[in-house]
Amino acid sequence: MAVTLADVAAHAGVSAATVSRVLNGNYPVAGNTRERVLRAVDDLDYVVNGHARALAAATSDLVGVLVNDVADPFFGLIASAVQAEISGGPDSPGAMPAGAGKLAVVCNTGGSPEAELNYLTLLERQRAAGVVLTGGAVEGTEHSAAVAARLSRLAASGTRIVLCGRPPLPELTDLRGAAGGAVVTVAFDNRGGAQRLTEHLLALGHRTIGYVAGPADRTTTRHRLEGHRAALARAGLSGPAADVERLTVHGYYDRSSGYDAAHELLRREPGLTAVLAANDSVALGVCAALRERGLRIPEDVSVAGYDDLPFSADASPALTTVRIPLQEAGARAGRLVMGRQSPPPGGLATIRTELMVRASTAPPRRDA
Repeated sequence: MAVTLADVAAHAGVSAATVSRVLNGNYPVAGNTRERVLRAVDDLDYVVNGHARALAAATSDLVGVLVNDVADPFFGLIASAVQAEISGGPDSPGAMPAGAGKLAVVCNTGGSPEAELNYLTLLERQRAAGVVLTGGAVEGTEHSAAVAARLSRLAASGTRIVLCGRPPLPELTDLRGAAGGAVVTVAFDNRGGAQRLTEHLLALGHRTIGYVAGPADRTTTRHRLEGHRAALARAGLSGPAADVERLTVHGYYDRSSGYDAAHELLRREPGLTAVLAANDSVALGVCAALRERGLRIPEDVSVAGYDDLPFSADASPALTTVRIPLQEAGARAGRLVMGRQSPPPGGLATIRTELMVRASTAPPRRDA
């Protein structure tokens, strides 16, 4: 029996009018009330458009591109490449005839798990032709299950889904390459890149290495940290777990977090000879803090980043980092979500990373 608006209202403990206001977004509703209604929609698998299931194959010309922060160059590069492929503009490698593209809508989540879920619900209501989720995923069974449930419904209604820069969701294994709505993953080799970067510093002679990690609940953070620690372990430098943790500081993926973390690392270990940063923006903050302390880069402390964003080669000194071909990955995600490129075997493609050695890393001082 089909779930009705009244069923959702009863489940959420509100009136049918309130449910309608939340779903239509045409009237202010208190935040906690809105959350209860959306949770009831999920619990009951309610579809706003009553005939959408009967028209499962009928999708709109809209493709949603979810990013954590559109102002971050990491996401900007991916999103612009995805959008070029979706819109079929002249800059896309496989440019389509005029009018053959679709409307790309960039959804800025601000890193909020709730916003990510809300956008997926809105895209389901609009019967989106495709969805591209970029960047690392928020870890946690409850959130992963909620994302998987929404993506499963989208795929079942004919929406193509591409995860770009995040690992595949185990709950969606059966939907990889499925007919109609496909779920494809374009993952980045974050572990391998971080391991090679740490091995580079070890080869230079560094043994006291600080690590500025991203938010602890992000898959990208965990994978890069695992790669770093794997290199330390292979070199016999993993040491007691407490010592490894002592030289690791978590923060956000921005410059200010790098600045604060560098001061904290130097407080914990004044003899630090190198710092690995969660990304290039964080690395710039690390460099600023070191200079404030009167330390030279790389003569006193080597610094390395991750991603190889456009400004990295122009930093002073030029930043050693790990290159992810973000534009190429975004373009591939765009072609996949448009159905203009065959899905990879098993629905999973891993983008390799490249170590970019520049002037910000050097052997430690002999007296260090």
